[in-house]
Amino acid sequence: MHQHPASEPPVQASFYGLGIAPQMLETLTRHNFKVPTPIQQKAIPIAIAGKDVVGIAQTGTGKTMAFGIPMIQRLAAKEGRGLILVPTRELALQVHQSLHKLSPNTKYAVLIGGASMHNQIQELRRHPRIIIATPGRLIDHMEQRYVFLDEVKILVLDEADRMLDMGFAPQINIILKKIPRDRQTMLFSATMPDQIMRIAARHMKLPVSIEIAKSGTVAEKITQEVFIVKKEAKRQLLQKILAQYHGTVLIFSRTKINAWKITRAIRDMGHKAAEIHADRTLGQRREALDGFKSGKYRILVATDIAARGIDVRGIELVINYDLPDEAENYVHRIGRTGRIGHKGHAISFATPEQGKEVKNIEKLMRMAIPISEHPEMPLEKLIDVKPQVVASFSGRHFSRGRRSRGFISSAFRKSR
Repeated sequence: MHQHPASEPPVQASFYGLGIAPQMLETLTRHNFKVPTPIQQKAIPIAIAGKDVVGIAQTGTGKTMAFGIPMIQRLAAKEGRGLILVPTRELALQVHQSLHKLSPNTKYAVLIGGASMHNQIQELRRHPRIIIATPGRLIDHMEQRYVFLDEVKILVLDEADRMLDMGFAPQINIILKKIPRDRQTMLFSATMPDQIMRIAARHMKLPVSIEIAKSGTVAEKITQEVFIVKKEAKRQLLQKILAQYHGTVLIFSRTKINAWKITRAIRDMGHKAAEIHADRTLGQRREALDGFKSGKYRILVATDIAARGIDVRGIELVINYDLPDEAENYVHRIGRTGRIGHKGHAISFATPEQGKEVKNIEKLMRMAIPISEHPEMPLEKLIDVKPQVVASFSGRHFSRGRRSRGFISSAFRKSR
């Protein structure tokens, strides 16, 4: 695999000089896209040249346009169609929305579970140039012979590591066998596990590797803190925190039932909240996300299925009410705030038994997460143990009332 130079070039003043056609440049200007993100600056020229690309970049860095602009431009000059595989329904709809903005005259088909098969069949009968699909639903259409992949000239695997985490490897292999080998392939991922290296080696032609941030890196402008709190005190702490933040808040729960419970509790606190998880219909999930974007709901409660499908600018705070099952998912979750250079903040609740989970997250990010104490809820009240136990939680000093080796911070300081 060719390795792109690790040092990032200075960001250009505009999208000019990346090989983008004049008509597309006009569209970008009209939508007020002026400065390419690092992944866009590196990937677009390579992809427009028709080369295979492996892009490693955290969420919120502008990856959709990094593959969308080259795909739309190359398909305008050649026969065939593009296929974009994504892990979740939300991400499929988000990608479609972004590409439609770039090229509204292009015919698209969005093939996702939870939506009408009939409508999708109608979209396929209109011979779309670009298909955006989750693996399971695409295979449903393939088995019923509504879609054939022999015309695919450009393939994108977006959030590839997430697709593998969700168990889509068998479906991806079935799909790859049906696509002509003479194609361009672009693979984007936040992390680079061995399984993805094997996909790249087996199914791509001398791909150029672009790494914008080391695997597990979080956006620079996201500040983080963790509260050690017993399970029964989480709801009380959440109420205190929600009273201190006034912007949009995204809360992550580990399970569907807990997401439902948290949403009800937040509404009882007097806040407008919605929920997104696998038990909600596509219509309910869309209504929740649209309401969150429009301001109808200030708070959105989600499970990890939504961690990479929520592209909402201006989320002030992400709260991990439950720590995720996988350390990598922590990075994806908090990446929902601090999007494309904006500031953001992330708060996590960890029970006293979860010291190992916190350490795993810190190891992945190669940084310590400050342990915080709420002024109205001292640590002894939150966890019913002595401060010495808090120290052993993370192997750090614990010192009340002052910063301890930079790790203890007083929560919600006005200077933040």
